[in-house]
Amino acid sequence: MTCPCGSNIDYKNCCFLYHNGEKIAESASILMKSRYAAYVTANADYILKTTLPNKVHLYKKSDILKWAKSSKWLKLEVLYFDDETVEFKAHYFNPNMQLEIHHERSRFENINGKWYYSDAEFF
Repeated sequence: MTCPCGSNIDYKNCCFLYHNGEKIAESASILMKSRYAAYVTANADYILKTTLPNKVHLYKKSDILKWAKSSKWLKLEVLYFDDETVEFKAHYFNPNMQLEIHHERSRFENINGKWYYSDAEFF
């Protein structure tokens, strides 16, 4: 399967390496793309593991899995990124097969060489 992050590389040679712990994301943009791929593959553990430790309590694994599994993910569109911010649109069909676009500007923090999702502004 081609990686959902949009790299046009096989998933096993792309985001799977981050999901299984063989690699850690080298930048905020790579972490965001790997987190998107984790939603597509319903890997809630990776989503939680890559959320800031002091904010992970704000998220429930069951909620992540519900959204991930009930959506048909179509594509990721990165609009902007810099060292600590990524703005993107995630295109998907909701459970009623209506097209939706999740538009977000995510903020990331690097702690001891490891990137984490911090928070986001939604549009």
